[in-house]
Amino acid sequence: MAGVMRPFDVAVVGGGVAGLSAASSLAERGARVVVLEARPDLGGRTSTFTEPVTGERADNGQHILMGCYAETFAFLRRVGAGVDLQPNLTMDVVDLDGRRTRLACPALPSPMHLLAGLLRWDALGTRDRLCALRMAARGSPGPGETVAGWLARLGQTPRLVELLWEPLAVAALNQPIAVAAAAPFAAVLDRVLGSRTSSALGVPAVPLGDLFARPSKAFIEDRGGSVWLGTRAGLVFAADERATVVARGEDVLAHAIIVAVEWHALSRLCLEPPGALRDVWDAAGATPASAIVSAHAWFDRRVMDVPFCGLPGRRWQWAFDVGAGWRGQSSHVSVTASAADAMVHATNEELTSSALATLRDVFPAARAAAVRRVAVIRERRATFSVAPGVPPRPDNATRVPGFFLAGDWIGNPLPATIEGAAASGHRAAALAADYLNL
Repeated sequence: MAGVMRPFDVAVVGGGVAGLSAASSLAERGARVVVLEARPDLGGRTSTFTEPVTGERADNGQHILMGCYAETFAFLRRVGAGVDLQPNLTMDVVDLDGRRTRLACPALPSPMHLLAGLLRWDALGTRDRLCALRMAARGSPGPGETVAGWLARLGQTPRLVELLWEPLAVAALNQPIAVAAAAPFAAVLDRVLGSRTSSALGVPAVPLGDLFARPSKAFIEDRGGSVWLGTRAGLVFAADERATVVARGEDVLAHAIIVAVEWHALSRLCLEPPGALRDVWDAAGATPASAIVSAHAWFDRRVMDVPFCGLPGRRWQWAFDVGAGWRGQSSHVSVTASAADAMVHATNEELTSSALATLRDVFPAARAAAVRRVAVIRERRATFSVAPGVPPRPDNATRVPGFFLAGDWIGNPLPATIEGAAASGHRAAALAADYLNL
């Protein structure tokens, strides 16, 4: 009938990394896909905004990619984007005494490259270096064991924990090491130490919106798909529990559905899911969140001389030279605080003062620089908790025909990372493709 839209092959609800990796993978297979995103822009937690005072672009949160992000790089290659990685892991650190050192790993096979780097890292003493060797035979954490407990059992010194393991664990898990379960951190380490290049770091040279959202949208639309922004979707389940997506006041006709929203947003799609999905909705509702706070500062001059720097022991744990990283001349610097539940209730003035004090303490050039602008970003539900005892995380497949799940919380053992989201999106796409015989 004229004027009636033919059904999409797949409707993807959610336009973050998981939804975009799933949609682009299906579009590559020839599927006609529609992506429904409630926000005005794609990207989810990898989105970019224009700061109203400076007129410059800023990311909602800074991200570092690692060489072990195989699914992420496969996604980026598909849509024609990418990130340059270090040849070998190199990381600048400023300890609480203000001493700046550099962990630089040589071109050796893993894990020898990391062990060699630690052995010559002058921030560590002899005992610290010897204790680091025990991580080569680390084994698996015990049930319910926290990161702090696991590292103590492996004999890691307080100095080694302070400068290396705690910053990496807090960045990956977004929870204090005394709270976070060790198993997800061990899963991260297994990937990081998979090869020499797995631990190499990469900071995007463009805003995250240009890295993930913009090329993904073009890729999907160029292959006959559609992207509906500012479109709040809902789910309706028939008596036989089959699902339909409702948006813009009507049913979205699709042969399969992938729900790729954040875990805490599932209840907004459907308050009363069918029995086949009740356990997923219950687990999502019982999973706590952890916060991240970021502060973007613009100075009248450049204040950093490295792309990024670790700030162990401080409430702000990482600093990034965003302006230089984006290959421009901007004086834009970003600092981030993970595991920031205690910070989200502070005022903007308090957080601004704290961020500037940290930058001036760590980077001498910041002490004489004039501040043009500081913008504070709070992500109160940035990641899901990985503390022992949280509900089990669901798989991508469900008992509802043609209905699949994706997201960093879904179908993988990793904490809330870009890699976990991309991997989950790809698996959901593969399941949908099998269901549709694509």
